Amino acid sequence: MNVTVLQFPGTNCEYDTKYAFEKLGCNVEIIWHKDTTLPENTDLLVIPGGFSYGDYLRSGAIARFANIMNAVQEYASNGGKVLGICNGFQILLEAGLLPGAMKRNDSLHFISKFNYLKVINNDNAFLNELNVGDIVNIPVAHHDGNYFIDETGLKELESNNQILLKYCEKDGNEQNLNGSVSQIAGICNKEKNIFGLMPHPERAIEQLLGGDDGIKMLQGFFK
Repeated sequence: MNVTVLQFPGTNCEYDTKYAFEKLGCNVEIIWHKDTTLPENTDLLVIPGGFSYGDYLRSGAIARFANIMNAVQEYASNGGKVLGICNGFQILLEAGLLPGAMKRNDSLHFISKFNYLKVINNDNAFLNELNVGDIVNIPVAHHDGNYFIDETGLKELESNNQILLKYCEKDGNEQNLNGSVSQIAGICNKEKNIFGLMPHPERAIEQLLGGDDGIKMLQGFFK
């Protein structure tokens, strides 16, 4: 499997992402934001976490205009699989590739810790190795992770099984971690080829780092 990882000024998870997918047996190439094309053999495109362009204006608001994003739009529109993690999720929202927007955490504080997530839908390439209702423990690290969508948009997400993950307690009860509408931690598009989540599965692939619940999440793309 060939994975392409984007890199912007301020990105800080591109090498974590590269390590995670290489550990799972993938060939990984990192592409600079000023490039205008993606490798032709790309099976999965990942937009990693960090603080692209210093999060000036809004998180992801400048990165969505980077040279490489025209190629990302074309790749996605042709059915290519795209995964946005944390800042990558924010970039996908700003680019209009996923619905909704991000606001500042309602606590106004940066949140960095392992946190439980509940799998809401697994009828997609990302989470098909997990079961609906499964609880995973995955690191979060964000200041602007408060996902917002209006009531009409939320109903559409629900009816199309686009809500992938919700923040929860260890027992599975929903948790208000950052103020996100309906405790949403991750979504996909209607066509289920574009995925975004705030937590970091690439940081949870070995027990040495505190847990390996991220493995099954990333392995879903291998089918």
